[in-house]
Amino acid sequence: MESQSQMVARLRAAFRSGVTVPEEFRRTQLTGLMSMIKDNEDQITDALHRDLAKPKFEAVLSEIEIVLNELYHSISNLARWMQPEYVSKSLATKLDDCFIRREPLGVVLIIGPWNYPLQLLILPLISAIAAGICASVAGMQSCCLILTTAACCYCVLSLGAERGRSQAVARSVVQAASVHLTPVTLELGGKCPCLIYGRINITAAARRLVWAKYFNAGQSCVAPDYLLCTKAVRDALVPALREILEEFYGKEPKESPDVSRIVSDRHWTRLMELLKKTAGTVVVGGEANREDKYIAPTVVVDLQEDDALMGQEIFGPILPILTVETLEEGIAFINRKEKPLALYVFSDESSVVKTVMENTSSGGFCSNDAIIHMTLPSLPFGGVGMSGWGSYHGRWGFEEFSHRRACMLRGWALERLNGLRYPPYSSEKLKWLRWTTSPHSCSIM
Repeated sequence: MESQSQMVARLRAAFRSGVTVPEEFRRTQLTGLMSMIKDNEDQITDALHRDLAKPKFEAVLSEIEIVLNELYHSISNLARWMQPEYVSKSLATKLDDCFIRREPLGVVLIIGPWNYPLQLLILPLISAIAAGICASVAGMQSCCLILTTAACCYCVLSLGAERGRSQAVARSVVQAASVHLTPVTLELGGKCPCLIYGRINITAAARRLVWAKYFNAGQSCVAPDYLLCTKAVRDALVPALREILEEFYGKEPKESPDVSRIVSDRHWTRLMELLKKTAGTVVVGGEANREDKYIAPTVVVDLQEDDALMGQEIFGPILPILTVETLEEGIAFINRKEKPLALYVFSDESSVVKTVMENTSSGGFCSNDAIIHMTLPSLPFGGVGMSGWGSYHGRWGFEEFSHRRACMLRGWALERLNGLRYPPYSSEKLKWLRWTTSPHSCSIM
């Protein structure tokens, strides 16, 4: 069996051969990856159902279609992304070719989690292939073995579930990479807030919240982790949530084919411990079955900021609702926490949406919906601060894996003008040299 060091050496040798750099090679690899996924769609969805009880609808939407859309987008735009980017010039460089050339960084290790096992490994792989990189992919269980090797770039994606554990893994990756001065991209998740304020269509809001929160049993790094709203909104929202949950999953959600299960007994136990420790009141759901790793879609109210449910990323089908009296109080609540991977605001008032957007910070932002923003390949996906470093998807992933090389191609013209920089120096030469290198000189000419 090939060792980790042998694997890295093989990947480096392949990269140094130049085989991954030509556009045709990249395009062929991306097209082949698309064919592989299309040809094996049924096997993929069957495996996801066996492992996570994922409904086929959710599996196709979040694992198959999002990957195929990314592939279509990358294939369609690859030639344009690879073109040199020409930059503005001064008089002193008027006759030169000055441009930025995107070059692949080298070898990348992609470490993915379990909650979206295809999407969160293949999307960065698409970016790596598009950028001309040699890539190796690994699950969380393998990452500690591979960290002792020196690759050119590490990428750690969506390590949510338990905040402390994901940060510990991230620190291990960063420490191992720092020995080799290896750049790192981290997507870590966090507690994504949803603030509801002002005029609002309660029924529509409840429908979108239920879908986003309980999709994949809440095991999504961008799922709304908790709600902030006024008491009046909460009192109107809870009955609407109860009604929509029954509309979606029936009176017995456990029997619904559209409800996923918790990934493991350990995570089931963690979530049930949070429910036991909360000082809040369960007003919807709360039923569970250890053998089936089932937890009903659950809503909890009457809890405080220091509640057990607020101490870590929930990463499960439990939705706490906390109350605030003013928009400013809601914004202050969000800003006391670490910057989240995503932030959501529900309001019919554009001034409310704008105020929240301009006075908070998060990896992504979406109004009057949740999760949807990350499905668009033209938007970057990534965190900020403790929710992650860097971003990917579409052009942003291509840039993440590329070195932007500054290039200037010069001839022998204008040597007399170049003479201004040569000794013997004089104040007159300096005056003219400062003018010719100014960005204004070219526009004047």
